[in-house]
Amino acid sequence: MKNIYKYIIAIFLTGLVVIPWSDLTAGNKDRSGQAGASELLINPWARSSGWGGVDIASVRGLEGIFTNVAGTAFTEGTQVTFSNTSWLKGSDVSIMAFGFSQKVGEGSVLSFSVTNMSMGDIMVRTVELPEGGIGTYSPSLMNVAVSYAKAFSNSIYGGMTLRILNESISDVSAGGVAIDAGIQYITGEEDNIKFGITLKNVGPRMSFSGDGLTIKSELPGQETQFALNERSAEFELPTTMQLGAAYDFLFERSRLTLSGAFVSNSFTNDQFIGGAEYSFRDYVMLRAGYAYEDGITDAMDSGNRYNVNKGFSGGLTVQVPLNKEKGQILSIDYSYRATDYFDGTHTFGASITL
Repeated sequence: MKNIYKYIIAIFLTGLVVIPWSDLTAGNKDRSGQAGASELLINPWARSSGWGGVDIASVRGLEGIFTNVAGTAFTEGTQVTFSNTSWLKGSDVSIMAFGFSQKVGEGSVLSFSVTNMSMGDIMVRTVELPEGGIGTYSPSLMNVAVSYAKAFSNSIYGGMTLRILNESISDVSAGGVAIDAGIQYITGEEDNIKFGITLKNVGPRMSFSGDGLTIKSELPGQETQFALNERSAEFELPTTMQLGAAYDFLFERSRLTLSGAFVSNSFTNDQFIGGAEYSFRDYVMLRAGYAYEDGITDAMDSGNRYNVNKGFSGGLTVQVPLNKEKGQILSIDYSYRATDYFDGTHTFGASITL
């Protein structure tokens, strides 16, 4: 028990050093919309998003690279996961994610993931041609993550993730890096009591640059043009600190997990998340969650809502054992997140454990 407190204190102190105190005073609605790289707050994976990302304490395997990197330490061999998200269905925004996790030693796991958010083709419009007709451009928001996690004992697991970010259109781009860190603690006679803490999206400010910020002008009396490069304002990353707990009710052929979490956001409202997952013999899993924040039940035009999500999420997993002796499993996952003005967010995923 003494060691777990040391790890928790270390993560908290790290956050206090690398983040201004004002950033930890989260839930300030006056700062909403001031951060950049907000795609880092979107869960691209089907299983964990099915109950609102509440599994900070109980996530297992590759999907922990988003929820809590300490959970990747539970990878027993090799895990490969794909997912495709229709974000705010009807908006033509899609998210593709691929991840690979590999056990590399006694209690050590390396993981890798690529997430790309595409917004389709957008027509180029100028002052001279406001109706377009001169081509299209395709915004892309991508991040590549590499993580290391380790089982320090039978009760304590921890890890860190380095995330490389890139946001771009045809002539403007921004790049940056972010770091995640997390730990999980397991106790109870049947290892059914779990706690987790994670600090996410810690990194330096980013800014845009490129030819798209160049203005060509003519000097009076001269035929030649000169180029003026404008500098983009810097923006911060959407840092969060998350605390979670979970309890497993174990039955002869099934399991019921109740989870709760608190998410402290630097630039949006804080959230309280509750969720439950029912598993029948690890073949079929049903899950649901609800994320509450100030104004979540108000109408979008009330001036009190800052989130298009309504708070509810639900999901389903079907697992098929490929080889029971070797622990090889094929999983198919689906999640739904309720939203306003759109037809929800739908994520389909597949995972192979070898």
